[in-house]
Amino acid sequence: MARLPPGIRFITSFSRDQWYRAFIFSLTFLLYASFHLSRKPISIVKGELHKHCAASHEVELSSYKEDAAQIQPVKKPSNISQCGWEPFDKNNYKQLLGALDYSFLCAYAVGMYLSGIIGERLPIRYYLTVGMLASGLFTAMFGLGYFYNVHNLWFYIMAQIANGLVQTTGWPSVVTCIGNWFGKGRRGLIMGIWNSHTSVGNILGSLIAAYWVSTCWGLSFVIPGVIIAVMGIVCFLFLIEHPKDISCSCTPSSSSKTFMNGAARFRVQMPTLNAKETSKPQDPEMQHLLIDSENCSVSLNSSTMVAGEGRHGTSAISFLGALQIPGVIEFSLCLLFAKLVSYTFLFWLPLYITNVEHLDAKRAGDLSTLFDVGGIFGGILAGLISDRLKKRASTCGMMLLLAAPTLYMFSAVSKMGLEATVVMLLISGALVNGPYALITTAVSADLGTHKSLKGNARALSTVTAIIDGTGSVGAALGPLLAGLISPSGWNNVFYMLMVADACALLFLLRLIQKELRCNADHTLFKEH
Repeated sequence: MARLPPGIRFITSFSRDQWYRAFIFSLTFLLYASFHLSRKPISIVKGELHKHCAASHEVELSSYKEDAAQIQPVKKPSNISQCGWEPFDKNNYKQLLGALDYSFLCAYAVGMYLSGIIGERLPIRYYLTVGMLASGLFTAMFGLGYFYNVHNLWFYIMAQIANGLVQTTGWPSVVTCIGNWFGKGRRGLIMGIWNSHTSVGNILGSLIAAYWVSTCWGLSFVIPGVIIAVMGIVCFLFLIEHPKDISCSCTPSSSSKTFMNGAARFRVQMPTLNAKETSKPQDPEMQHLLIDSENCSVSLNSSTMVAGEGRHGTSAISFLGALQIPGVIEFSLCLLFAKLVSYTFLFWLPLYITNVEHLDAKRAGDLSTLFDVGGIFGGILAGLISDRLKKRASTCGMMLLLAAPTLYMFSAVSKMGLEATVVMLLISGALVNGPYALITTAVSADLGTHKSLKGNARALSTVTAIIDGTGSVGAALGPLLAGLISPSGWNNVFYMLMVADACALLFLLRLIQKELRCNADHTLFKEH
């Protein structure tokens, strides 16, 4: 009997459940990457919406005519300005561009609180599909302003508001889905790798938008809009919400939890304290899921629990109920400031590079992707460290502490040349996006399956929406403040970002203290 080919042996070395998990991991990765891909064009196109007028107008106009002649059937806009696209060609262009960011992010922040509550009451596949199709429509709508020669500011603001609202369907849905398929064991590392979809989407969005920005910036929005709409169709055809739907085991780890899928309820294992430890009074906050049970000297046995028995198994958690989960408020406020920093870079970095390095919009967009490359490594590193140390808050705190001086160095070093800018973009991306990635993925999933919920995993969508919704308030404030502060000098923008990093660290201090005290108690217990 002949030996199986190496490729077949590789395929059969993994179980059916493992292949399904790998498929869901990859699918949700691509789905949310398409969300970020569709958000990125606005930051790339800013340099084209307002151009510096110091260059010879004749050269600019002749260059435009050559480019326009190559694009068919696109007609030359009749109301083009030598300084950009009206109404962004005026001296107050930074405030107007900031208003575009603010309208999107405010709508996103408001919608996120509602999205989690709505999402946990609807099938994830349908909810996510509708959101992606609508997002494709409104992303393309912004670009249609170029083709139809629209110069009304409110047209672009309304497109941003509508897009911000429908994009809130994405995050709670994919986090809930990935939380259903993967257990807690190595959640930090798995979600750190998975969360690189944010940076991958930003990179792809930057490259696609930069390819068209100097010739036909409308396509910088239309192409990403088509991509996310197509991915919405893929979601409808292939997304499996829960392993129970195809008779897969619930989690890859032995310590499983109770999960819900619509009205379906099924029996899984839940850990309980043994008699020796249950007799010992504990601070409720020391029962934090983020602080692993083994670090707190709690030995676990297994007992059986039926999710459908009791109201907690069938009813969705309330907004106030989710806020009472230990750690939700602290991490939400921390994410507010961490996301403020991250989204300021997301929306303003290409324009900053254009002004400091004197590059055109395309080259600045390409260079800005290095920040997201650093973010990929930062998210993975944060997940790996937090899994190893069993300390989510301490890991975030350590990276936030290093991020503040790094931002100061970035503002100083970036003026010294292109090579220094490249290095600082990679380092800053890792330290800024590391805590942001950890909180929005592993921490949200941990809190959404906190032991105080008694197995009600339907809370995961609401908890995720609360944390990311609060963070989105900071995401809205950051670009707005950058637009208001940048006329007084880019250094002041970086000072604002450093203060935000310090505030993010401040809100984590109490949880960091809890983790360190828990570790000290564990060490003392082992000595005795």
